[in-house]
Amino acid sequence: MKKSTRRPVIPSDAGPGATSLHGKLALITGATQGIGLALAQSLAAEGCGLILCARDRKRLSEAESELSRKQIPVRALSCDVRDEKSVASMFAAVCKRFSHLDILINSAGIAHPFRSIVELETQEWNQVLATNLTGTFLVTRSALPLMSRGSSIVNVLSMSSKRAFPNLAAYTASKFGALGLTNALREELRSQGIRVIAALPGRQKSAIAWGVVAWLIPVIALFVITPRMSGSGRKRLRRI
Repeated sequence: MKKSTRRPVIPSDAGPGATSLHGKLALITGATQGIGLALAQSLAAEGCGLILCARDRKRLSEAESELSRKQIPVRALSCDVRDEKSVASMFAAVCKRFSHLDILINSAGIAHPFRSIVELETQEWNQVLATNLTGTFLVTRSALPLMSRGSSIVNVLSMSSKRAFPNLAAYTASKFGALGLTNALREELRSQGIRVIAALPGRQKSAIAWGVVAWLIPVIALFVITPRMSGSGRKRLRRI
């Protein structure tokens, strides 16, 4: 039996052209591969300006060159989300050029080889938690002063945020923690009108990555463009 795919419903009161992101600005971590890069490409196609963040300078340069052809503002900044000083340096550079951020996408993440807890090295544990959980916290904390009502935060998590798998203890712990952080953040920012979205994709093959993008972009656009939709509109949007 073919599995059904849940898709967001665009409320009728969103208005024509509500999903246009022309002139908006998004910062994406992990922007040089996988879902991060796919989201950057789709946002660029919608006219959204981009700040690309990753550790690999060569891949950053290639992504910046590709996306700049879309005739949008693109800035590539090398950043290690595990390092508080590196994150602070990146945002210092962001603030020199931009005064506002519409979209934050935390897509930087790593896994570790299949190992039992007995075999798992402390260094591997620390690196995964530092990237997937602490990195999301550090980047979000620095981005929030640039965000206001109508902005959106998207944390790209995993099915491992809700389901535990053997031999992936550090990865699973990091994703459970990141989902908890996302939920807490949503409650803190609710009164400020900043939307917080948790995306829980499965395995990140390219086809799945684009499936996530096709599902997620309209949701991001909807709440960036029409943050004050009516109650009936909210009810018609399926929960993420």
